[in-house]
Amino acid sequence: MSKSDKDRPFSYSKAARSLQENASRSGNAAAGSYTLIGAIILLGGLGYGFDVWRGTSPWGVFTGLMLGIVVGFYELVKTSWRR
Repeated sequence: MSKSDKDRPFSYSKAARSLQENASRSGNAAAGSYTLIGAIILLGGLGYGFDVWRGTSPWGVFTGLMLGIVVGFYELVKTSWRR
Protein backbone atom coordinates (compact mmCIF):
# COMPACT_ATOMS: atom_id res chain seq x y z
CA MET A 1 0.00 0.00 0.00
CA SER A 2 1.50 3.34 -0.98
CA LYS A 3 1.50 6.42 1.21
CA SER A 4 -1.14 8.10 -0.94
CA ASP A 5 -3.51 5.13 -0.41
CA LYS A 6 -3.21 5.47 3.36
CA ASP A 7 -4.01 9.18 3.26
CA ARG A 8 -7.20 8.78 1.22
CA PRO A 9 -10.48 8.33 3.07
CA PHE A 10 -12.44 5.13 2.50
CA SER A 11 -14.85 5.36 -0.42
CA TYR A 12 -17.90 3.11 -0.52
CA SER A 13 -18.46 3.82 -4.19
CA LYS A 14 -14.89 2.83 -5.06
CA ALA A 15 -15.19 -0.35 -2.98
CA ALA A 16 -18.52 -1.24 -4.60
CA ARG A 17 -17.08 -0.61 -8.07
CA SER A 18 -14.08 -2.81 -7.27
CA LEU A 19 -16.33 -5.60 -5.98
CA GLN A 20 -18.47 -5.42 -9.12
CA GLU A 21 -15.40 -5.60 -11.37
CA ASN A 22 -14.07 -8.65 -9.50
CA ALA A 23 -17.45 -10.39 -9.68
CA SER A 24 -17.71 -9.65 -13.41
CA ARG A 25 -14.25 -11.04 -14.11
CA SER A 26 -14.87 -14.23 -12.12
CA GLY A 27 -18.28 -14.94 -13.66
CA ASN A 28 -17.07 -17.57 -16.13
CA ALA A 29 -15.08 -19.48 -13.51
CA ALA A 30 -17.99 -19.44 -11.07
CA ALA A 31 -20.41 -20.66 -13.75
CA GLY A 32 -18.04 -23.46 -14.72
CA SER A 33 -17.62 -24.63 -11.14
CA TYR A 34 -21.39 -24.60 -10.55
CA THR A 35 -21.81 -26.64 -13.73
CA LEU A 36 -19.24 -29.18 -12.50
CA ILE A 37 -20.97 -29.63 -9.15
CA GLY A 38 -24.43 -29.66 -10.75
CA ALA A 39 -23.47 -32.34 -13.28
CA ILE A 40 -22.02 -34.59 -10.58
CA ILE A 41 -25.11 -34.21 -8.36
CA LEU A 42 -27.62 -34.57 -11.19
CA LEU A 43 -26.06 -37.58 -12.90
CA GLY A 44 -25.22 -39.23 -9.57
CA GLY A 45 -28.86 -38.78 -8.55
CA LEU A 46 -30.07 -40.25 -11.81
CA GLY A 47 -27.73 -43.21 -11.27
CA TYR A 48 -29.12 -43.68 -7.77
CA GLY A 49 -32.66 -43.57 -9.13
CA PHE A 50 -31.75 -46.18 -11.73
CA ASP A 51 -30.28 -48.38 -8.98
CA VAL A 52 -33.47 -48.16 -6.94
CA TRP A 53 -35.62 -48.83 -10.00
CA ARG A 54 -33.64 -51.76 -11.42
CA GLY A 55 -31.84 -53.04 -8.30
CA THR A 56 -28.37 -52.72 -9.82
CA SER A 57 -26.69 -51.13 -6.80
CA PRO A 58 -23.94 -49.70 -6.82
CA TRP A 59 -23.33 -49.62 -10.56
CA GLY A 60 -25.86 -46.93 -11.44
CA VAL A 61 -24.48 -44.51 -8.84
CA PHE A 62 -20.92 -45.28 -9.89
CA THR A 63 -21.68 -44.78 -13.57
CA GLY A 64 -23.68 -41.62 -12.87
CA LEU A 65 -20.91 -40.09 -10.78
CA MET A 66 -18.24 -40.93 -13.37
CA LEU A 67 -20.36 -39.43 -16.16
CA GLY A 68 -21.03 -36.38 -13.99
CA ILE A 69 -17.32 -35.87 -13.42
CA VAL A 70 -16.51 -36.23 -17.13
CA VAL A 71 -19.35 -33.94 -18.29
CA GLY A 72 -18.68 -31.42 -15.52
CA PHE A 73 -14.97 -31.15 -16.25
CA TYR A 74 -15.66 -30.92 -19.98
CA GLU A 75 -18.00 -27.98 -19.37
CA LEU A 76 -15.54 -26.40 -16.91
CA VAL A 77 -12.69 -26.55 -19.42
CA LYS A 78 -14.93 -25.33 -22.24
CA THR A 79 -16.11 -22.39 -20.14
CA SER A 80 -12.70 -21.41 -18.80
CA TRP A 81 -10.93 -21.55 -22.18
CA ARG A 82 -13.56 -19.39 -23.87
CA ARG A 83 -12.54 -15.73 -23.86
